[in-house]
Amino acid sequence: MRIAFYDRPGPAAEVLVIGEVDRPVPRSGEVLVRVHASGVNPADVRRRAGWSGAGYRHAGRRIVPHSDGAGVVEGVGDGVDASWIGRRVWLWNAGGAAFYGFPDEGTDTGTAAEYVALPVRFVADLPDAADFDTGACLGAPACTAHFVVFADGDVEGATVLVQGGTGAVGELAVQLAAQAGATVIATVSSSEKAERARAAGARHVIDRTYEDVATAVLAIAPAGVDRIIEVEFGVNVATDARVIKPNGVIASYSSPTVREPVLPYYELQRKGVSVRFVQAYILPPAQRERAIAGVNQALRERRLRPTIAARFPLTEIAKAHELVESHRAIGNVVLEL
Repeated sequence: MRIAFYDRPGPAAEVLVIGEVDRPVPRSGEVLVRVHASGVNPADVRRRAGWSGAGYRHAGRRIVPHSDGAGVVEGVGDGVDASWIGRRVWLWNAGGAAFYGFPDEGTDTGTAAEYVALPVRFVADLPDAADFDTGACLGAPACTAHFVVFADGDVEGATVLVQGGTGAVGELAVQLAAQAGATVIATVSSSEKAERARAAGARHVIDRTYEDVATAVLAIAPAGVDRIIEVEFGVNVATDARVIKPNGVIASYSSPTVREPVLPYYELQRKGVSVRFVQAYILPPAQRERAIAGVNQALRERRLRPTIAARFPLTEIAKAHELVESHRAIGNVVLEL
């Protein structure tokens, strides 16, 4: 079977290679999935680049990237119900959590391959209403979005600020929060992204390239916002501290620009703010199950619509990585196998 891989960190065009290997055989507790689409997440790109030394821990070992994907189960290992065979599925943690040092929560081989074998607990049925490209955008982005929106309770009647409202997670968080009855404020960085955020359900959109976010948020919600969903914690934490209500919650799933943030401690502490750090690869089982159920229900009702910004064949994986790194894509990038 064909795979894409790298054996050292570096620029996509220099280190990503297409090769042929034997098809994996599912072990006990595993399913074999024929991959139809592979999601390219920012975390996948950062690992390949060696971000924060991540890729260097695996230098010299072949890494098949990408944690998320969708396809059809074609085989099962011992202890797995044969009824899985033939089912359309979406999957997560293929080459994901294991990379971060959680070997019990992932596999070494990602979805940039024609087949992947992984524990059955890392697959879920893909509703008929969703295609494989959509399925490839669910594992990290949709589960993260569901968790950050609902982990701290119902949002009906709440005001929710989504920083980065058109990213892979942000767009779905806007959709889920708006559909649950929240007033959503989304920040964006262009007029095109503003249109996308409004289409997702944001009632108010702030273009951070020319508007002061804190001033604009407080003009909309003078008392502040109940929840903040944060994609750039280190960059935005001072703004977040200004606009969050007393006893509000900031749920952060990323801080790529400022990796070691400095907090305005007393501004947050005086308000009794809770800061939740979210790692999608190790969501508690109950929360993962809740996210899967919520995501699949929204898919069946055609309420969850991740934007696919670009599609590439496996042979053009380097171009896919470069597009994600450029931040030009409005939505998700997928490989179609």
